[in-house]
Amino acid sequence: MRASGVLRLLALIFALVTTWMFIRTYISFSMKTIRLPRWLEGPASKEIRVVKSKCSLSKPCPKDYFAFKICSGAANVVGPSMCFENQVIMSPVKNNVGRGLNIALINGSVGTMLRHSYFDMYSGDPNELVKFLKEISGDMLVLVASYDDPGTKMNDEARKLFSNLGSSYAEQLGFRDSWVFLGTKDIKSKSPFEQFLKNDPKTNKYEGWPELLELEGCVPRKVY
Repeated sequence: MRASGVLRLLALIFALVTTWMFIRTYISFSMKTIRLPRWLEGPASKEIRVVKSKCSLSKPCPKDYFAFKICSGAANVVGPSMCFENQVIMSPVKNNVGRGLNIALINGSVGTMLRHSYFDMYSGDPNELVKFLKEISGDMLVLVASYDDPGTKMNDEARKLFSNLGSSYAEQLGFRDSWVFLGTKDIKSKSPFEQFLKNDPKTNKYEGWPELLELEGCVPRKVY
């Protein structure tokens, strides 16, 4: 009985070892002969790069167009920001924005920033804004973003100068309104790049202020 039991045990071990070797050989053969498509295999040998549009636009701008994004301030808490051709030109991080109107002047031919400044339109001198606007030449693009209060000190001369840059809303800009705008001097028609929200307690998103505005797009290069 003991010899019979040993023989049975040896037979069982032999069967298990044989089965294991067969399965191992089959799997090894299958892995060598059946190859997954490359896109289903592990991490690719070459890094896949995701192409991002300038200023994080939803799609790239065509040739001879500049990409831009302008965000107004949020209430009196978060300052505005501007991106042009993938370069942040004004923002709270850069510490070059302030209450009122934030304005950047861009060379419309090559896309470089020429000047930037902000004007306190609650307690500042509106004549400083008028002087700045009068120095704008025809080869410049003008980017504007409001923050907190852009309209209390706005006078008729400044409103007219903004209208000459293509603004449709400068004439009605008032206390704590939200406004973003891109224009150029002596434009033949109104600029397509503008958004405006009136300060209205019934519709304001923030207490005492309308919601922030975001304006983005592609502006054609000026060719002379």
